Amino acid sequence: MMTRTTVFAAALAAFAFSAHGASAQDAAAGEKVFAKCRACHQVGETAKNGVGPVLNGLFGRKSGSVEGYNYSEANKNSGITWDEATFREYIKNPKAKIPGTKMVFAGLTNEKEIDDIVAYLKQFGADGKKI
Repeated sequence: MMTRTTVFAAALAAFAFSAHGASAQDAAAGEKVFAKCRACHQVGETAKNGVGPVLNGLFGRKSGSVEGYNYSEANKNSGITWDEATFREYIKNPKAKIPGTKMVFAGLTNEKEIDDIVAYLKQFGADGKKI
């Protein structure tokens, strides 16, 4: 019985370790997915607004609120506070989620890519530093 418990504990520890490792891999994969966004958006400590706003500290932020970025009225008045579920819906089809948005990106439809980009963006606090 003791060996069964030990084996179970070891398996559980291995699973926890691999899940943690997978999370880091997702963020790394998300950085590659973010290449699709980089033409318009930046993240990190030196990020600046471009065609689109900086995406540092995205989750928990109100839509249309990055200082110095000229948002569409649709974004400013959307009433959205970005959380993971809202972002996932938005990134699949931005114009469907916020009709009138200036964002011309067609959207991501691959769930793995969406998982990865969420993991990547969650790394950046409002100051652009990795959390």
